[in-house]
Amino acid sequence: MPTPSPSSHAKGLALTAFGGMALTIDIPLIRLADGDPWPILMVRSALTVAVALIVWFVWRLFTRNVPPLIPGRVGLVVAALYALSALCFITAVYNTSTANLVFILAFNSMFAALLSWLFLKERPRPATLMAMGVMMIGVLIIVGGGIGAGNLFGDVMALSAAFLLATAITITRGSGRDMGFAALVAVALPCLVAAIMTARTGYRIEAPWWIILNGAVIMPISFFCLSNGPKYISGPEVAMFYLLETVLAPVWVWLIFSEVPSRATLIGGTILIVTLVAHSLWQLHSGRKRRLAQGVVRHPL
Repeated sequence: MPTPSPSSHAKGLALTAFGGMALTIDIPLIRLADGDPWPILMVRSALTVAVALIVWFVWRLFTRNVPPLIPGRVGLVVAALYALSALCFITAVYNTSTANLVFILAFNSMFAALLSWLFLKERPRPATLMAMGVMMIGVLIIVGGGIGAGNLFGDVMALSAAFLLATAITITRGSGRDMGFAALVAVALPCLVAAIMTARTGYRIEAPWWIILNGAVIMPISFFCLSNGPKYISGPEVAMFYLLETVLAPVWVWLIFSEVPSRATLIGGTILIVTLVAHSLWQLHSGRKRRLAQGVVRHPL
């Protein structure tokens, strides 16, 4: 398991926060595209894979120091986990309530902490555990008024999606490999499934430019940043930034579609954002202190 320096930890926090922020506009762009679910998924996924391949080949033209598309067997495993997680997520969308889905996916951070603890011997710091607990309270407040009975199959699929994503994060963390392109190429499988379903149900996207922006720009950026985060910071910390979509996506929908979020969403979202910012600032401060301590050891007076 890699042990990055404090400066690398700060880089990881910035990278993952940027990827998490980019991911928050995924749902608004899907809604702006105004289309059926399967063709939207097909176009978005196809563009993401295409952009990943184009960037990779262009990168190779200028330098050979380019991350591999699939870094060995471990890369295949991580790509498969991302692909299966996406398929489980898609299945859950159509088989359980949105409230149930959001709540269950929030366990991603808990799964990541448990897996890192068990297999990487990376015990979460008390501050990280505390931040995760406070963030779970925020998620509970957001969905507390809307949790319905849902559907058992859909709930299991949502739980599987969260677990598979946390597993991919943990393996990436343990390997120390660059998985940015592996996560992008992995969406080829959801694209294939969506293409098959589109052939059966028909194609309809009223405003395709929004889904083009989503698939060609937003998804590659967010996937690349989030999947590279475990190189620099712990799995639980990476998983926490996935919760930004839970918080900010309703805000963007509010601004764009004038759908006012509930009071619970505003309260819970505020808790999540404040906790994330406070935890990140604490991590940066701790890293700075460790860096200064290391400097004292290297250059004694």
